[in-house]
Amino acid sequence: MIKTYKISEVATITGLSIPTLRYYETLGLLKPVRQENNYRVFTDKELNWIDFIKRAKATGLPLTKIMTYAKLREQGHETIEERVAMLDQQEQILHEEQSKIQVHIDFLKKKKQYYAQHMNDDV
Repeated sequence: MIKTYKISEVATITGLSIPTLRYYETLGLLKPVRQENNYRVFTDKELNWIDFIKRAKATGLPLTKIMTYAKLREQGHETIEERVAMLDQQEQILHEEQSKIQVHIDFLKKKKQYYAQHMNDDV
């Protein structure tokens, strides 16, 4: 038997609000099955997908690109190359951001070294 979750349980598990989950459904990112009473039913498959969405957003990938990725995902294995290309592009953006951050870190380290040398001069 497949474990199912109500939207409130999914909100608790994922840390996303119920309105956010509903919004993602409106965007087509989530497609939970509806019960006879029209309640949404989620499975571990949707939980894994929500985890991907959260991680993709954390990398800075915009929802519009996540939506494109989701549409490609729905088309199956023949779109894997396109999805990998999207991930490669986002990875490159992160590497560029990482380089910029490293420049700032290096600046701070040099400034601290400067101060450390001058504090010793006063002793």
